[in-house]
Amino acid sequence: MALSTYKKKRKFGDTPEPQGGQPESEQLRFVVHKHHASRLHYDFRLEIKGTLKSWAVPKGPSMNPDDKRLAVEVEDHPYDYKDFEGIIPKGNYGAGTVIIWDEGTYEPLEPLEQKKNMDLALIKQWKEGHIKFRLKGHKLKGEFVLTRIKGNEKNNWLLIKHKDRYASERDITLKDKSVRSKKTIEQLSKQNAAKPNRKRTIERKSSKTSESTNDGAVAAGTEQEHTEASEKSIRKKLQSSPFPGRLSPMLASVASEPFDAPGWIYEIKWDGYRAISGRYKNDCLLLSRNGISFETRFYPVFEAIKSWDVNAVMDGEIVALNSKGLPDFNQLQNWRSESDGKLHYYIFDLLWYEGKDITGLPLTERKKILNTLLPDEHPIIKNSFSSSGPGTDFFKAAAEAGLEGIIAKRSDSIYHPGHRSKAWLKIKTHQRQEVVIGGYTRIAGTSRPFSSLLLGVYQNGKLNYAGKVGTGFKVAEQKQLLHSFRSLERKTSPFNIEPDIGKPTKFRSAVTTEVIWLKPELVCEIHFTEVTAEGIFRHPSYIALREDKSPKSVVLEKQTIMKKISTAKDKEQKTVPVKSDQQDSRNTIILSGSEKDIIRRINGVSLELTNSDKVLWPKEGYTKGDMLNYYYSIAPYILPYLKNRPQSLHRFPNGIKSNSFYQKDVTGKVPEWIKLYPYKVSGERIQKHYMLCNNKAALLYMVNLGCIEINPWSSTIQHPDHPTWCILDIDPDKNNTFEQVIDTAQAIFQFLQDIKVPSYCKTSGSTGIHIYIPLSNKYTYEQSQLLAQWIAGEVSGQLSYTSIERMTDKRKGKIYIDYLQNRPAATLAAPYSLRPKPEATVSTPLYWEEVKKGLRLTDFTIENALDRIKSEGDIFKPVLGKGINLKKILQHIEVNDSGKY
Repeated sequence: MALSTYKKKRKFGDTPEPQGGQPESEQLRFVVHKHHASRLHYDFRLEIKGTLKSWAVPKGPSMNPDDKRLAVEVEDHPYDYKDFEGIIPKGNYGAGTVIIWDEGTYEPLEPLEQKKNMDLALIKQWKEGHIKFRLKGHKLKGEFVLTRIKGNEKNNWLLIKHKDRYASERDITLKDKSVRSKKTIEQLSKQNAAKPNRKRTIERKSSKTSESTNDGAVAAGTEQEHTEASEKSIRKKLQSSPFPGRLSPMLASVASEPFDAPGWIYEIKWDGYRAISGRYKNDCLLLSRNGISFETRFYPVFEAIKSWDVNAVMDGEIVALNSKGLPDFNQLQNWRSESDGKLHYYIFDLLWYEGKDITGLPLTERKKILNTLLPDEHPIIKNSFSSSGPGTDFFKAAAEAGLEGIIAKRSDSIYHPGHRSKAWLKIKTHQRQEVVIGGYTRIAGTSRPFSSLLLGVYQNGKLNYAGKVGTGFKVAEQKQLLHSFRSLERKTSPFNIEPDIGKPTKFRSAVTTEVIWLKPELVCEIHFTEVTAEGIFRHPSYIALREDKSPKSVVLEKQTIMKKISTAKDKEQKTVPVKSDQQDSRNTIILSGSEKDIIRRINGVSLELTNSDKVLWPKEGYTKGDMLNYYYSIAPYILPYLKNRPQSLHRFPNGIKSNSFYQKDVTGKVPEWIKLYPYKVSGERIQKHYMLCNNKAALLYMVNLGCIEINPWSSTIQHPDHPTWCILDIDPDKNNTFEQVIDTAQAIFQFLQDIKVPSYCKTSGSTGIHIYIPLSNKYTYEQSQLLAQWIAGEVSGQLSYTSIERMTDKRKGKIYIDYLQNRPAATLAAPYSLRPKPEATVSTPLYWEEVKKGLRLTDFTIENALDRIKSEGDIFKPVLGKGINLKKILQHIEVNDSGKY
């Protein structure tokens, strides 16, 4: 590659920068310079065909796959520039200080043996605008991708970290020293202008490159070497580090349910206080998650660590066990001395040992060393329970034992102090219990039918207050319950001791909560995490009424002791990747960050998924693989709205910024296993076919074609002329505010409430809101459109900024209440469908209470849609239920002679 541009910009008599250089190794080199010129930035350089392809990265590289760092391609640099560190004098191009922030070797992800073949592959990828590679540096490790942003600026790229064992949310740029001189930009700036240190370069070439990284990870060797290395050889490779005076624990992300997957181990989620402990010679520490000393608070644990003959820093949980052997957080909170019970310190991780920082080792290697240190029998120091799976069995055992939950950890995860990681997942168990409803509360000024139910259980024939539950309800359920309560109201409390609810206190002089007491005749079931010493349920959530239970039979259920979990520890089972249609439905991804073209067996068919690393949302950096993973995880929720409904494919082969096209006819273009629905275009003899999406395989096939959004008919093939829902599409003009869209939706909702028509809404994912009315399949599209037109006309007449005029010039900038979506073969984005819009928004079902000022369409994206549905359930499901009686509704419509409504 030519260096003419590089040489034209420099006066080599004035600058110490190199002019050339030839590779002397069969390994490809990379270097990242930290460069303080007119502004601070990082220069990312890859050796390709003897020169350094270079990109300026303003914010610097990131190890977080969620970060998409802008990388502006600049002129090629000579090979010897990889060794340059010094000061470019004023008056020269790029004047300022340069340090070698990171360096090492790299290789393309495509396995190739000879360097010339690697060069050819990299040149091809560079021309195509998509370079994938694996870095082996001091700071940067693992898989990355450089992808050119589509558009006018051909030199703008994105530098993105793949999801692998080295991925981290920690800001890697905080490691601000040169890997050569060990100096910062500021320190080097104080020195005179420097030329490249040729002597040091020769010395480095003749030495081994298996140095350790600044964060403690092993810098050289393959993953296989990590796995097979003995404890002693592992420690030899680790970086020496002083005894840390303080470390913040690594945190887990939340998962909604247990799973079975290869490469994970499972631990008990102890209901106690997280504590980092350490001992080195005469120094000893026992710190809370926030760095507060537990030395005096839990002195038995501190003394146990102090007397332990070990030089190490560990992560664990301080737990108090009750008489049944179960963790008791309430007992731990009130612990003051040994008379309050025994304390145990369950240790599950090792962070530092014998002068070595081992946070960069895989979890399995850290545990291997830890297991050699832990005492076999100790009254306080304990080895935390763990298992290699199956995770679902381990979770079930934890739930049956009455434990708080489990922690799932990737076996290759490294330890990131103070950061919350998706490599660690916490999964809580929710115990169930029948409870008696003894009353309910209402808070003044709120629209909810009630705020919470007052709960009780019987003991010795008396109803004891057991707390209140205010979550888990749908509005419709609350209304039904409120109706049931009316005949049960009483003036006095049914509880043995009246709870102090709604009464003035020294903090609240005015009573804002109204309490309505009820006869204890209704029983409901709740989820909860635990019961306090006072008999109050912690974190309760309403499930349903239990009409089959007698109130007098409701007593506090006894918990099972912890011995059950020990059997799960020994039940080890090999698991397999998600490669068949027999995989556990709880797996939430189908592709890892490193996979591009794969074949998976789904629903009994082999499905080829291609180009998963293609970026479809350039600004956000979301790839086709991200989209495939989203639809794979959301499939159980979106498929009911797609089954037996012809699909109009809207394909975006090159992302949301490039041209898209619609495809209705798939005749001869899809595999035989995909079901089709025939149709004919007027005046044509040849029969064409729509695609049907009836299972996960068909859904992923569509998505692999580039269908970002999923667009089903409003009717099914069983009754193609009879829609199962009626739609009102609130479509704003560019001059309208979203608050006006919200007001329009609320006006439609209120109108439908007045005529007793149920309705359900969702964000469009674009600019508006969709409102659905469930229909049975006995009404035609014409009747559905008639209903929608009447509703739209009535509401539009109430608002000055809405219109039902289809032609844009006639609407005059008003919000269009589109009723014409109710026609044969018309489609609208399905519930939970992604949209080809910035931030990868999702068409998300809403509670009507959420449709209010402050709502934003960008609140619902590819990042949080699955978490929301797992939290709230499919709140759109009634749309698929029993439809309205349209004949009764149509009786409200009066048509005058002019045909207007």
